[in-house]
Amino acid sequence: MQRKTILALVVLLLGAGAVALLLVRRGPVRPVVDSAAVRRQATFRSSVTASGEIVATRYADIGSDTMGRIVELPVAEGDRVKAGQILARLDAVQARGAASESNAQVRSLEADERAAAQGIRAAEADLGAAEARSREAAQQLARRTTLHAQGLISTSELDTARATAETAAAQLASSRAAADRARQLQDSAAGRVAQGRAQGVRTDDLVRKTAIVSPIDGVVTRLAVRVGEMVVVGVQNQPGTTLMTISDLASVNAEVKVAEADILRITTGQPATVTLEAASGRSFSGSVIEVGASALPVTSVGAASREFRVVIRLTTPAPGLRPGLTCDAEIITAERSNALTVPLQAVVLRPPTGGGPERPGVFVIDGETVRFTPVKPGAIGGLDIEVEGLNERTPIVVGPFQVLRELRDGDAIRVSAPRP
Repeated sequence: MQRKTILALVVLLLGAGAVALLLVRRGPVRPVVDSAAVRRQATFRSSVTASGEIVATRYADIGSDTMGRIVELPVAEGDRVKAGQILARLDAVQARGAASESNAQVRSLEADERAAAQGIRAAEADLGAAEARSREAAQQLARRTTLHAQGLISTSELDTARATAETAAAQLASSRAAADRARQLQDSAAGRVAQGRAQGVRTDDLVRKTAIVSPIDGVVTRLAVRVGEMVVVGVQNQPGTTLMTISDLASVNAEVKVAEADILRITTGQPATVTLEAASGRSFSGSVIEVGASALPVTSVGAASREFRVVIRLTTPAPGLRPGLTCDAEIITAERSNALTVPLQAVVLRPPTGGGPERPGVFVIDGETVRFTPVKPGAIGGLDIEVEGLNERTPIVVGPFQVLRELRDGDAIRVSAPRP
């Protein structure tokens, strides 16, 4: 029994030694990597995709400047209308009553103004008589003063002439004040007339605005009210009633929402292609005409990123396009000729050999080892990225991700079947 145990231990030790010798000869375990070659693309495009909806270039949300009940609605959704055409009528009884009251008030105020004008004429006549009496009294006083100095009249007669002159002067001052008051009354009456006429203009305007007209040529793309509904006017933070939307469909835009990670790559003038779910198999060309300067409001609590509004003008829209249709857009942000590209996942960050900040680069396959080669990344298109610093057809490591994350310069590797 003891002999068998010793023999088993010897065999086990010999086997362990053989395995260790085999491992030493084979070296460390080499990871298996996927490879691909640097390729040259005749035309390489970088693009941004986004979703949104079709909107009219010109449109108007029709509201009302006056409150009232809809008594007539001569248009329906989808109707084509002209600028100035009546779209709806509101109950105008109160507006007409206010206009009649205002016009009557204006007539009354105009009568007051005419009476004030007559008062001025009377005051000016009294003022003229007072001036004449004052001149006559002054002349009498001057003569009596001369006669008194010559001893021809008594002192009492001189005092009487002086009192008469002073009374005439006081009456003249009173007449002048009365004339000034008459003029002020006329100015006040004229101001009230002007105010009443302005009020009349406002009430007449409200009567006219009970007939709501279209500001532009277009199509009724949304009708939100019916006959008999009440229309209210917006105040402060309370929006008023929107009766309908008139859209000019001669030219349409695509408004899309672009993620904040891509918005800095978009500028006006970039070409774009728009596709619609309602028009499968068709695409519409266009260009970016507007890029939002601020992010759109967050609509959900769990939103991961902000979005920005981008407007694309369609070059050749189809006649059947309508506002509200959902669309997808591909915006070309860059285009290169004869560009060297590699798969996007092949580019990693590693510090240089002598130390320092990390730099982007790829692992070039050199026999059974890899060599980290820094590159200058460029435009990103789909799953590829433009690079500088490599030669065409150079084999590089493109995966798996777990291996690329831990791979270092000079590591030994085993290459799996290359990608086509």
